[in-house]
Amino acid sequence: MTANPTDAALVAAARSGSDRAFARLVDRHQQAVRSFLRRVCGHEADADDLAQETFLAAWTSLRTLKTAAYLKTWLFSIAWRKAKGLARSASRSRIRDTAWSEMQDKTAIPQTEANIALAQAMAQLNGDQRAAVALCLAGGWSHGDAASVLDLPLGTVKSHVSRGRARLVEILGVDDD
Repeated sequence: MTANPTDAALVAAARSGSDRAFARLVDRHQQAVRSFLRRVCGHEADADDLAQETFLAAWTSLRTLKTAAYLKTWLFSIAWRKAKGLARSASRSRIRDTAWSEMQDKTAIPQTEANIALAQAMAQLNGDQRAAVALCLAGGWSHGDAASVLDLPLGTVKSHVSRGRARLVEILGVDDD
């Protein structure tokens, strides 16, 4: 191979299985492809990834190149298709994210904030009320089982749950539903 072979000669050698010839093609054209993609994409990391994808696609489909002399045009057309694919993907992601965001209840408190608020409200209940509420409302226990665990009369547990729930509703400022 000559010191400065043409693209056509390198394509022919690469088609014959020369990794070195294809590497020379990449070295020759990668900066131009990257510069183009950086201008098109606006994000350097995406452009660099797309440039790698472009050369990978070129390597795997080199046999489909009809005229080796038009290698540069062919590479740029691959790069352009990759950039459009990325733009379509980003657009679909934005649409999907927007739709999901619109479906969310805008008035809902994020779960972590709700948990913190509930823990702070629970701390304001007296010990017996807090235990009765934790067992019956949060734990799903029956009043009778909670009365056994807490060693309190059944009526007292029912009162603690009722008053504790009312106090939590008042502290948290939520609907009593």
